[in-house]
Amino acid sequence: MTSNPTVACIGSGPAGIITASTLLADGFSVQILTRDSTAGGVWATERVYPGLQINNVHGEYRFSAMEMPLPADGGGRLMGHDLCAYMQAFSAKFLPNVIRFNTEVINIRRDEATSVWFITVQDITTATREVLEFSRVVLATGGCSTPKIPEALAPSAAKQAGFRGPVIHSKYFSTELHTILETVPLASSDEKSPAKSIVIVGGGKSAQDMAAYLTNEGRKVSVVFEAADAFLASPRRLPEFIRKSRVLSIMSGHMVLRSGLERFLHNTWLGGKITQFFWSALNQSSLQALSVTPNSPLHNIHPLFWSTSVNDEGVPQQNRFHALVNVGKIEVIAPARVQGFGPDGESVVLTNGQTVKADLILLATGYSSSWSDIFDKDTAENIGLNRHPPEPRFASQSQWDYYSLANPPESQPDSIQWASSIYNGIVPAKNIARRDFAINGAVFTTNVGYTWEVVAHWVSSYFLGDDMAIPKTPEEAYESTERNAAWIRKRFPDALQRVNESYSSVIAFWTWPQYTDQLLEEMGLRSMRSGGNWFTWPFKVIDLKELSTLAEERRERREKRPGLKY
Repeated sequence: MTSNPTVACIGSGPAGIITASTLLADGFSVQILTRDSTAGGVWATERVYPGLQINNVHGEYRFSAMEMPLPADGGGRLMGHDLCAYMQAFSAKFLPNVIRFNTEVINIRRDEATSVWFITVQDITTATREVLEFSRVVLATGGCSTPKIPEALAPSAAKQAGFRGPVIHSKYFSTELHTILETVPLASSDEKSPAKSIVIVGGGKSAQDMAAYLTNEGRKVSVVFEAADAFLASPRRLPEFIRKSRVLSIMSGHMVLRSGLERFLHNTWLGGKITQFFWSALNQSSLQALSVTPNSPLHNIHPLFWSTSVNDEGVPQQNRFHALVNVGKIEVIAPARVQGFGPDGESVVLTNGQTVKADLILLATGYSSSWSDIFDKDTAENIGLNRHPPEPRFASQSQWDYYSLANPPESQPDSIQWASSIYNGIVPAKNIARRDFAINGAVFTTNVGYTWEVVAHWVSSYFLGDDMAIPKTPEEAYESTERNAAWIRKRFPDALQRVNESYSSVIAFWTWPQYTDQLLEEMGLRSMRSGGNWFTWPFKVIDLKELSTLAEERRERREKRPGLKY
């Protein structure tokens, strides 16, 4: 390795800060570039809004080097401000003078002759531009920074249709909250003055959080969606040996069945029946825990087993979305889709022909890829960053004829699906031999802290030229990514139609333990670190402390088995 190589880390969210701190500890010179004014990414100060509840329990969104205080309720439910505070405290402790805030990345280009990365940035406060040079780049922009807005509901379409109210994407809910509350004030007691109303488009977590907050603030809210997120819920807090172990990952099924128990559950008729019963029972118990009756519109949800649109609601709370819908304080219109604006300037029209009054519209319509606009076209092509249609010779999914995957929901044909050729969700297959570019945060997982910390160590070993059990050629890496894409289409039909490659190049949703085991083994390190015997291993709590020695283990292995020299 050359002395003190420079690395640009694009993004200061969880993936960015854990990668940067890991690289710093390994001797790299690192600079984080972010448009935000504070660390945290999605959890930056300007994006955390009141009522935002994290979709994870305590311990799943932190790193091994620093503990996270328990939430205010003393239990497992984290709020947005909890995570915001943690990310800023972690950055202050481990990344002093590393993060360059208020810096917009305009363009990323690699000079093919010199292998130097040129990054054009613009200071948001002064609008001045400059070009920075680095030897390596880590892309950690995630998939929740560039709003995806349907053309028919865009502010420009609203203006053309004569709609008189604001149209705001959920990304800007925090910064525009004053506008929202002023536009739709508290309902008047005067019956001659009808209450103003808010229509929220979408059924995901942000839609539900916004609806609950605004309703609790006394606003009239309607939520329109075709299918809302599935959810986990229970009358009381689940024990850690269920929620923080391998139980859900084993029951989920993986593209490689690594144990006899997994092979039984997914590759035998009886095991498949047990697996399907488990998820059906989990779905029904969650509905019952939140008192969702059979005729409720809240039954219009994505299938729990087959979907990545799943929230962890935990123990029921009276001020949360589902409870407020149950008592009639939030109107839910489902299944339906908002297709445009009404002719009166104060309504929206649904696909079922219904017209709904709207003085303000909140779009919880998701995000598009954060990568599309920042890479030089030739650079994106040269490193193999762009997604593509599935290649026919890899399209067959018969190799995973698991009994547990019988009777899947209908899915779109491969002709309109897409694949991402990013090995492990970390390195574009085309660029794997160059070891100068990596991604963290493009793995869709339910345990962000553990997963992205292991990825960070993988990236550092990769940049250091360590001896790793990874493909040696782009062709070998490409075949691996195509098989992975075929598995995703088999396991989560149509999931890729709703998400973007910035955070779903690999989907290790429930199966993050198997995914991180693979990464550890590729680094030549011990996997299944939580331990246990033949009977207890599925129930052993997976603790971040087991990652605290990774840097030392990697260093010892490097000294024994030197790899490439960079």
